[in-house]
Amino acid sequence: MTDRRILLASVAGLFGLAAFRWLRTAPAQAAEKKFEVEKTDAEWRAQLTPQQYEILRKHGTERPGSSPLLKEKRKGIFACAGCDLPLFSSETKYDSGTGWPSFWKPLDNALGETKDTTFGMTRTEVHCRRCGGHMGHVFDDGPKPTGLRYCIDGFGLVFHPAGPQAS
Repeated sequence: MTDRRILLASVAGLFGLAAFRWLRTAPAQAAEKKFEVEKTDAEWRAQLTPQQYEILRKHGTERPGSSPLLKEKRKGIFACAGCDLPLFSSETKYDSGTGWPSFWKPLDNALGETKDTTFGMTRTEVHCRRCGGHMGHVFDDGPKPTGLRYCIDGFGLVFHPAGPQAS
């Protein structure tokens, strides 16, 4: 009886480990691609805050409602915190009610996409096309005219205000 319990516990543990690895595998396509801006892990850690590093380099996410950029209303450009590539215009930002900055359209030639199958679901991950930094995901439940919702981690962005409002 004890041998059977040990065997069943071992098998269950192996299945649990396999499931955990399957559920938590970060999108590999973006990590394997070559980008214009490439740095060592040590260089990224020195440049970024711990939270930016976790999001941009490790495909992490912030707590909903925690980014100061969620409430940013000024006109300007939202750029990658890793390489400062302009990604979104404030003209396309809207309140999706999700707790993350949301946009209905990126700037031209700003983002790349990869298939993300983490946590047992299939989503479209978006990343900075210049440095590969993870930005968030795009969904097809956004407003017109695109019908898209780019759900972006605010700590992966920096904001550059436009015009006289910048002072």
